Amino acid sequence: MYMIHLLCTHILSRHLYLSETSLNSFNFDMKEAQELQLHIMTPLEAKEANSTTEHINVTSQSTITQPRNYGWWLRISMYTLFLLSGQSIALLLGRLYYDKGGKSKWLGVVVQLIGFPLLLPYYFIPSLKNLKTNSTATTIFSKPPSTLVHVSVYVSLGLLVVANCFLYSTGLMYLPVSTFSLICASQLAFNAFFSSILNSQKFTPLIVNSLVLLTISSILLVFETDPSSDSSKVSKKKYVIGLICTICASAGHGWVLSLTQVAFKKVFKKETFTAVMDMIIYQSLVATLGALVGLFASGDWKGLKTQMDEFELGKVSYIMTLVWTAIMWEVSAIGCVGLIFEVSSLFSNAISVLGLPIVPVLAAIFFHDKIGGIKVISMVLAIWGFVSYVYQQYLDDLKSKQHEDRNANEASNTSSLQEVNGS
Repeated sequence: MYMIHLLCTHILSRHLYLSETSLNSFNFDMKEAQELQLHIMTPLEAKEANSTTEHINVTSQSTITQPRNYGWWLRISMYTLFLLSGQSIALLLGRLYYDKGGKSKWLGVVVQLIGFPLLLPYYFIPSLKNLKTNSTATTIFSKPPSTLVHVSVYVSLGLLVVANCFLYSTGLMYLPVSTFSLICASQLAFNAFFSSILNSQKFTPLIVNSLVLLTISSILLVFETDPSSDSSKVSKKKYVIGLICTICASAGHGWVLSLTQVAFKKVFKKETFTAVMDMIIYQSLVATLGALVGLFASGDWKGLKTQMDEFELGKVSYIMTLVWTAIMWEVSAIGCVGLIFEVSSLFSNAISVLGLPIVPVLAAIFFHDKIGGIKVISMVLAIWGFVSYVYQQYLDDLKSKQHEDRNANEASNTSSLQEVNGS
């Protein structure tokens, strides 16, 4: 769950960073080269070059749009179903574990992370092996970092991930699942804040609007007057602890995401599909090992048999709840990765937004969580904030694509001018 969301949002934010830096510099260089070629050509050559350029532009424009066949639409539908159903069911099963007698926070962490081997088949898809997540500008030609540097990055970020997952697990244990899912929306606000510090991301009016709305949405939930009436059945003190842990986990999520972006930009200096998958797999491996160490070091493992025996739905249901929680997180992960590489990370984020109102509604049906006025207002503000954030990403993505198309056309123009001048 956690690492795949990092992948999705990281690719998008990294892409937007490049659109404002490397693409602009490339655009300037190409214009300079083109102006130099035009300056040294005779009028007749220039006329012939312009004619050739127009032909190339028409040809390239006609090949940009490719038809979408039924197989593509089927894959998009399948990945969307995986993403929405996976994240919703995994959250509900995680709440079910605590609601029916589960007490181990560390076991809740383990099931979030341990399913990562299900992503290994992506390594063996030929069409993805040499795929770059953005453009060729994402690779900076320099001496690659040593193995020790790679290991240090994976271990450091992996340990931060397991700490964050523990906070998430604590929040899910003490909060109604509807409240928990709404507070998690604030991770976008933290992501934007830390990106502005570490990665110089600019605050646009839409981003500021998103930050304000998501912050207010989370703050409103603090004023829930009767948490004990929800499915969590916890004291006011534990409810506040759950709120604090979930907010801290959302902040930690934004922090780890920004650090991951820094690692790709300044340490690895490349962003191929393999590099991104390595980051996910190795971080998940470190985080899983850290969660298992936490499970045994804390002594939680000693009470697992007792919890299984006392689980209200029975021993088999206890095991199946944990197994299917782990599986559904990875089903969601597969859907997220699939949408990223079939369409874009922007589209994957947009689909994730659709899952925001699903969890509170399902929680009201299956766990009888009360959806009072405060939660409704919080949900509306969170959805508004999400939409504002995604729309800004859409505008930036559109702008970067226009830069890329312009640079491609200018590269073709320069190439054709050189050929005409040479002849």
